[in-house]
Amino acid sequence: MSIKNNWWKILAAVMMIYVIIAGFLIPLKPGILTVSPTYIKNGENTSIKVQAYNANYDKEPNLRAWLKFDSTHYLASSQIEVLDHNNLNISFNLNTQIPTTDTIAPVSLIIDSSVDGYSLLPGAISIKNTFDPSLPAFTNSALSDMHAWTGIKFPFRNILYETIRNTFFHVAIWMALFLLSTIAAIYSILFLRDPTKLAYEHRAYSFTAVSLLYGMIGLATGAVWARFTWGAYWTNDVRLNMAAVSVMIYFAYFILRGTITDQDKSKRFAAAFNIFAYVAMIPLLLVIPRLTDSLHPGVGGNPAFSGEDLDNTLRMVFYPAIISMILLGVWMAQIRTRIFKIEERRLLEQEL
Repeated sequence: MSIKNNWWKILAAVMMIYVIIAGFLIPLKPGILTVSPTYIKNGENTSIKVQAYNANYDKEPNLRAWLKFDSTHYLASSQIEVLDHNNLNISFNLNTQIPTTDTIAPVSLIIDSSVDGYSLLPGAISIKNTFDPSLPAFTNSALSDMHAWTGIKFPFRNILYETIRNTFFHVAIWMALFLLSTIAAIYSILFLRDPTKLAYEHRAYSFTAVSLLYGMIGLATGAVWARFTWGAYWTNDVRLNMAAVSVMIYFAYFILRGTITDQDKSKRFAAAFNIFAYVAMIPLLLVIPRLTDSLHPGVGGNPAFSGEDLDNTLRMVFYPAIISMILLGVWMAQIRTRIFKIEERRLLEQEL
């Protein structure tokens, strides 16, 4: 194998090894898993038990905590008891009015540590507003000198935590699938324009085969992810259902190509169907899911990874994952195309 001509294959292998090693070994930032109780009322002192993940609370002598009502109103904790490295008891003096006219006020919990940085759990607690005018007025506790984590760790997301690593495989493989299926559709168009160029049809078949493989892996990794985040391998979710329909349409391409006995017709019909499958995939995956509610990120008003969800540490693994998936897909398609050439050569030798 010439390194000069096959450098991209070496790059694909090296990047995939890097993605696997970094994707599994880089730890998560500390984060808040649960709080208890989640429903309290003002007018009394309250103690909240906090369970964190990957924290070092026992190494921090100056822990601080706040309840966040909105962007300008905060209530500092009155006492923090460290139970162990991941568990705290935090007391708040809620014998006061609260800065809201709502009957139920959802508040976020912020914990700050010089060792772990700060952690935020949005909507951690709901406070029942007693509207008692005899309570003291609310005294705001401004945030100050917050510690940000500066090391190399993946962001902690309360629902995802360790499963966020599936971003490098599930999300990356679907993004690679879109490019590979586009290449397959282009080769199908070229073949229909000139049916004498069988090389175009062979490449279309090869890239479609890899796209179908990626689609099945994408469904499998998505099902595993759903099991750990939604509690079931499959739900009646529009994005999941449309993805399954897209994969089944591509299955039909291979059935159509293999059932028509006339080889010339089967290749032409298959090429036309491949274009149809690609065109159908666009509304099925990119349009229809956005028109209805969905648990899946990026559709139905549920935001995809952005901001801290996809921070710089995630990007330094996520982007190489996409590139390696694309290059490996092209590599597999190239191998399948070579098999076609070998088969044609054998048939020609048999005829001679």
